[in-house]
Amino acid sequence: MKRPIALALLGGALLMPGFSPSLAAQSNFVNTLMPEPAHLNVGSGSLTWNTAVTVGLPHFKNQRLEDAVNRTLEQIERKTGVPRQRAMTTSDASTLSIDVDGAGEEIQSIDEDESYALNVSSTGIKLHAATVVGAMRGMTTLLQLIQPSGNGFVVPAVQIEDSPRFHWRGLMIDAGRHFEPVEVIKRNLDAMAAVKLNVFHWHLTEDQGFRIESKIYPKLTEEGSDGLYYTQDEAREIVAYARARGIRVVPEFDMPGHTRSWLVGYPDLSSDPGPYTIRREFGVEPVAMDPTKESTYQFIDAFLGEMATIFPDPYLHLGGDETPGTQWKNNPRVVAFMKEHNFKTTEELQTYFSQRVLQLAKKHGKHMVGWDEILNPALPTDAIIHSWRGAKSLYDAAQRGYQGILSQPYYLDHMKSAEEYYLADPLPPGSGLTPEQSKLVLGGEVCMWGEHLNELSIDSRIWPRTAAVAERLWSPENVRDVDDMYRRLGVESLRIEAVGTRHLTHEGAALRELAGTENIDALRVFSSVLQPVTFGQRYHEQRTSQLTPLDNLVDAVRPDPPSRHEVALLVRELLKSPTAHSDARAQLSGMFQSWIAAAPKVQAQMDHAPLLAIARPRAVQMEQLGRIGQQALEYLGGKKAPAGWKKSSLAEIEAARKPQVLVVFTVIDPLAELVNAVK
Repeated sequence: MKRPIALALLGGALLMPGFSPSLAAQSNFVNTLMPEPAHLNVGSGSLTWNTAVTVGLPHFKNQRLEDAVNRTLEQIERKTGVPRQRAMTTSDASTLSIDVDGAGEEIQSIDEDESYALNVSSTGIKLHAATVVGAMRGMTTLLQLIQPSGNGFVVPAVQIEDSPRFHWRGLMIDAGRHFEPVEVIKRNLDAMAAVKLNVFHWHLTEDQGFRIESKIYPKLTEEGSDGLYYTQDEAREIVAYARARGIRVVPEFDMPGHTRSWLVGYPDLSSDPGPYTIRREFGVEPVAMDPTKESTYQFIDAFLGEMATIFPDPYLHLGGDETPGTQWKNNPRVVAFMKEHNFKTTEELQTYFSQRVLQLAKKHGKHMVGWDEILNPALPTDAIIHSWRGAKSLYDAAQRGYQGILSQPYYLDHMKSAEEYYLADPLPPGSGLTPEQSKLVLGGEVCMWGEHLNELSIDSRIWPRTAAVAERLWSPENVRDVDDMYRRLGVESLRIEAVGTRHLTHEGAALRELAGTENIDALRVFSSVLQPVTFGQRYHEQRTSQLTPLDNLVDAVRPDPPSRHEVALLVRELLKSPTAHSDARAQLSGMFQSWIAAAPKVQAQMDHAPLLAIARPRAVQMEQLGRIGQQALEYLGGKKAPAGWKKSSLAEIEAARKPQVLVVFTVIDPLAELVNAVK
């Protein structure tokens, strides 16, 4: 499909030749698309969405396409309240014509064509795609385009030609450390489809649990899962559910390290006879598979062969990270094997293991993916390097001829803001790669590691921040307006929740449980300016394990709540003209007053809520921060600040900056900026 040359930007989206700003005004088009399409031309007018809309599949259709169309129409019906058209014709004259050239690949691969063209006028909608997956992406955009107008809903007149920047746009969910039920996986697949992610990386084995049924080796789950695992039928159900949404499922069976759960039932896989139990602690484990035994490879061969019948994707993730080699160095037989093969380090021994396992993966028709520890000059270049320790390993791999995937900047448990994830690019200017080497960078993956979450909190840790990364991996490189991203992210967050996630509702449910009451209005204000500490801070302070209850304030509050960016944006706006009676001043004053008013109510609730009571110092600090903010507004408005006010206020702000009870305030930096602006 030919692509027109982009000339300008509107709301971050590239515009095609012929765009007129006056037409955008005429159409009243509000761009909330996420990800932004590659090329967007805003026309004049709109199509009214009502019961007269007809739907046609004029060229190709199959069950996968029809199911996708029906899902889209159901979502539109929920959004608009307009009963959907239940009959599909083959007429190109239908109001909504979905013209697809063909089915696409039987087993979706990284080369699947996801491009589409979408043309909306006041008389009809034409969606064209080469494949069913491309049509799915176009229908996602159509759903996002529908907006209220007067007493009804319309689809603004637009012309869109769209295709992804990267072909590998993934989300990894760790079901090993804390098991995630099937319904959790499904609702997150629906959310992935809503932002055009196309790879579900399913981390299925860990020291803390083996989560996939093996009928050849039943003791893997009988003794290594606490009874929490996916049956083979459930795994096939997830694969089919994902495929129906244009998402590939790449399973991960981490080896030779992170394998304690394997060894509980099959200790002979290790160089130490055991016995072994499921590991409850987190962190790097010294035990590992024995890479010197032929029986190890026979076991892996049979296991991978069995898994290949469940997971049809061409790619198979085999881990390879964090294997310190402690057991190997302490085993005379392994040491003798290393000498015999002239291996001077355990890293070389692990490369030998990776080479052997790579051949087994090939035997079963799979490309091997591994974490960046496997990168070694002796490793064949048909292995794919998954970079978690930094972009340098990704670029080193590309320069050596390896394909690669970036995850290091997209670790959700680091609790960074959507802004930080959004601006992290797999291929930024200055990467040092040639055009040919750049093609080896397949894309990126968001990683949701499972130490500090469960089925109740997981959605709030993934969404909506992952939508920002989805845009980074789909949209053109120069779509980087952070303020506009947050504007659209707020809308997309609601759309994601509409497909079934609980990332917004979880906070309220958790606060009600903590407080023991439905009256949580003041607690809502309190939680709105807090977010969890990073993974490392929580792990080291709380010494968490798989058995740690996840029922504290830190488990209720959201990472990067709206307050972080909203307060920063308002302060930035106010400081352009500090003495003006601006909307920014009024909004900030309202926020500060709400903190002051809520704090005593929160403290009163803490008297009867032991799990909340430990956060009392934070409630006191919130009131202090509110008073400092209110005073700063007064002093910026012309009232003279008393001597020493700025110094003492900044000291209080810095005291509040420090992590306490596993949460941090989201508003510290803009408050400090506000105080520093006072003369």
